[in-house]
Amino acid sequence: MKLNISYDISDLIFRVLFSLIFLGLGMEHIFSDHLIQTMMPDWLSGSKRLVSIITGAVLLSGGVSILIGWKVQTAAILLGSFLLLVTVTIHGPALLHQPANMPADWTWLWDVYQRSNFFKNLCLLGVCFHLNHHRVGRFGLDGRKAW
Repeated sequence: MKLNISYDISDLIFRVLFSLIFLGLGMEHIFSDHLIQTMMPDWLSGSKRLVSIITGAVLLSGGVSILIGWKVQTAAILLGSFLLLVTVTIHGPALLHQPANMPADWTWLWDVYQRSNFFKNLCLLGVCFHLNHHRVGRFGLDGRKAW
């Protein structure tokens, strides 16, 4: 069964839903990052809060840009670069090593969390690649230029 939704509506729904993860995580990095800081690697020890705030700003700016349909390709490159960096430096290595101070009965949760974040990031990275060839519909700022 095919839904009869216009490209413009489909694009808007896509951008809203795709941007939600970046908007939510960006807010969390800025306003409620205690748990996030505990999962950051030790080599960031003195600057975890600063890294969290910068990360939040990157996530929010990219998410808002995609949400409103403005400079979507630039936002996709920004978010894709972030996803690649965090996947390679944080979630990839965490698949192989658990924190030394973690209770033994929590290691399964760490493994599931890191594996799901690793593959989630790869999926989101795929969408960022796609966005480099995406045409924003008329309900985005870039789409309005085509009117």
